[in-house]
Amino acid sequence: MAAIAIVIVSHSKQLALGVRELAAQMVQGQVSIAVAAGIDDPENPLGTDPIQVYEAIASVFSDDGVLVLMDLGSALLSAEMAIEFLPEAQQQKVYLCEAPLVEGAIAAVVAAAAGRDIHQVMAEARGALLAKATQLGVNPLSVVTDNIEARNPEFPTKEIRLIVSNRLGLHARPAAQFVGTAARFQSQILVQNLTRNTGLVRGDSINQVTTLGVRQGHELVITATGFDADEALAALQALFANNFGEDNVALNSPPAFHHEVTPATHGELSGIAASAGVAIAPVVHYQPTHITITEYHVDDPESEWQRVQTAIHTAKQEIQAVFSQASLQIGDTEAAIFDAQLLFLEDPVLLEAAHQRISDHHINAEAAWQAVVDEVATSYRTLEDSYLQERVDDVVDVGQRVLRLLAGNLPANLHFDEPAILVATDLTPSDTARLDPTKVLGICTTSGSATSHSAIIARTLGIPAVLGVDAQVLHLADGTLMALDGESGKAWVEPESHILDLLAAKQSAWQTAQQEARATAHQPAITHDGRQVKVFANIGSINDVQVAVTSGAEGVGLLRTEFLYLDRTSAPTEEEQLEVYQAIAQVLDNRPLIIRTLDVGGDKPLPYLRVGFPEANPFLGWRGIRFCLDRVDLFKTQLRAILRASVGYQIKIMLPMIATLGEVRAAKVILGEVQTELNQAGISFDAAIKVGIMVEVPSAVAIADQLAAEVDFFSIGTNDLSQYVMASDRTNPRVANLADALHPAVLRMVQQTIQAAHAAGISVGLCGELAADTLATPILLGLGLDELSVNPQSIPGVKQAIARLSIVESEAIVASALQQDSAVHVRELISTSVTPPAS
Repeated sequence: MAAIAIVIVSHSKQLALGVRELAAQMVQGQVSIAVAAGIDDPENPLGTDPIQVYEAIASVFSDDGVLVLMDLGSALLSAEMAIEFLPEAQQQKVYLCEAPLVEGAIAAVVAAAAGRDIHQVMAEARGALLAKATQLGVNPLSVVTDNIEARNPEFPTKEIRLIVSNRLGLHARPAAQFVGTAARFQSQILVQNLTRNTGLVRGDSINQVTTLGVRQGHELVITATGFDADEALAALQALFANNFGEDNVALNSPPAFHHEVTPATHGELSGIAASAGVAIAPVVHYQPTHITITEYHVDDPESEWQRVQTAIHTAKQEIQAVFSQASLQIGDTEAAIFDAQLLFLEDPVLLEAAHQRISDHHINAEAAWQAVVDEVATSYRTLEDSYLQERVDDVVDVGQRVLRLLAGNLPANLHFDEPAILVATDLTPSDTARLDPTKVLGICTTSGSATSHSAIIARTLGIPAVLGVDAQVLHLADGTLMALDGESGKAWVEPESHILDLLAAKQSAWQTAQQEARATAHQPAITHDGRQVKVFANIGSINDVQVAVTSGAEGVGLLRTEFLYLDRTSAPTEEEQLEVYQAIAQVLDNRPLIIRTLDVGGDKPLPYLRVGFPEANPFLGWRGIRFCLDRVDLFKTQLRAILRASVGYQIKIMLPMIATLGEVRAAKVILGEVQTELNQAGISFDAAIKVGIMVEVPSAVAIADQLAAEVDFFSIGTNDLSQYVMASDRTNPRVANLADALHPAVLRMVQQTIQAAHAAGISVGLCGELAADTLATPILLGLGLDELSVNPQSIPGVKQAIARLSIVESEAIVASALQQDSAVHVRELISTSVTPPAS
């Protein structure tokens, strides 16, 4: 008998038995086939029972795989629930398949009897309609490759074949870049994974591209049909040539196992080591609000579709806010996890399916949306690739967000009053990104994995985490003392004193090692040929400043004051701001502190400050200095607080989004008025306080010589400058890859700014994400920057990179980089030009 088994799940027992009989006759009983169908209710026998499905799977379970075929509706839900009852090792061997019940079962048993493996059996089941479609004269391509329109006969189809070289293949972030690039072109783009022998899928569908299961070394064929086919394929080929911007080194990889703290003891729980570090604190449970969905008939499907669109629009705004906040906390690279979530909400295949479900079945928005999200999640779960299976977390995360908005529920509360270890079944990436590392000292969950996006974010935030522990932890009372070791993957409930002693010693040793590693970070950053470059920190909260100092910051090059204005219903008072600025300056202990005045608008809207009409292009709208010059009351309050805090500290003022000389002069007039008012009131301040500007708008570069005569320093913001120079919104996944700060066009702007600043005798720093990219360090040194300002975690690495280089070498690289024709070629140039330092 063939080892692969089939389970048929149907609302109707008679239907399922009939399908089993037909399938069994095809292979003379060579394949185990179990049935889970109907419910034990004589009056209403139609339905499905998860326990019955579980028992059917268990009765035929095989390590070679079990394929579950379902009819519709609750059959899918019952099958998913049944899998949860199985031991974890068995869950990986059960595959839910969307193939049609009758044709799918016949094709599957024939393939199983022929000795095919589970993935070949699934492929046969999925392609089961092909023979029927061909016989009936239906285009088989439209059946096998769902949602692929007929190709345009006017244009020939162009094709390229590529070998994927980046380490994790098309995981969430590269897939988002791929789909975003494909969507920029008019041509129809289709992709096939030749290594896995998949069907063709649409290149503009995040779900279809991701579920190709593309890993390192796989061969893809990409076709394009349309007038811009050559350009489209060239753009996609460039992504692969550049490894999607990844350096193929394991970034934020799970911690390695080193040693156990102690043999198993009373109250010890074993799990997955997901984020290193030791935490000892009382537990606090987190239980996300469960959203119950009821399906019901609607008379007006279009209004239901409008509800879905409205919820998706709001969800995009929420995810954008998470992205912005996460960029401040964990950096743009890891925050790009949320780019894929945005693309999920723009996936044409997903949106078409939701619209069609509402229109065809006249069901409510919640039920239709949930069904479509479940289908996508199931397609991820059926992949044999464990990394891609984990992307279900992201699908569920964004799906639940829209569902919560449709249901009118409030977001879950994740604010803790006292430091604690968070205990939960699981955490979504959105939940994890909202955690405060000063309050959440550790994470302990009953599910999850070390390569999940939630685990990556926890590691970036520096929160120790042990995942996948026994479910008994969910029954602990809040306040119960717990200890966990994120390196060994163990947790202890009410640990005994000797365990606490061992963990405290380990924590102390780990902290000592960290301090030693940071020792070099506290030295000046000096190149081989003796040029010192100051390395400052970008911070976005009062909590960041201590991390910055500990990490070796020589000052704060950018204090984003927006955090003072977030999560409130009104603007902060002068006294509130004064207290925070003084507290930060005190921790810096006479190191420079550059305070950027309020920069809202664009990707950082504040509801209580927004008045008037919504903006079609907020990045080109009422933001930064423009907003402050219009709201002089708010601007003056902030300037008064900064000036009052400046006594005895090295505080400087920086104005954001400067585009004209008039803006600088107007801001200086307001500053002068505030200084006069403080003088008249007898309030002291630093009368010689320096004023600088952010250079992030192309017009500011063009008149940099004039602006340099008005201010004391420049700070180049490459995040915004890149998007304005390249006319591409960096928060829009479809064009974000164009806003690359290493593009020669952007680098020439940076060079022009530095030359103008130095000609006027003022200093110039750079505080964009580019400063933290050590690949870019030789470029930034060669351009002649005086200061780099980066997120605190990046300071040690940036200082090391500076120490390995010489100015002479860096200037030579810049001269060549400015002549390149793309960011890809600039990166290639740097990679091949930087030589290791002489010993």
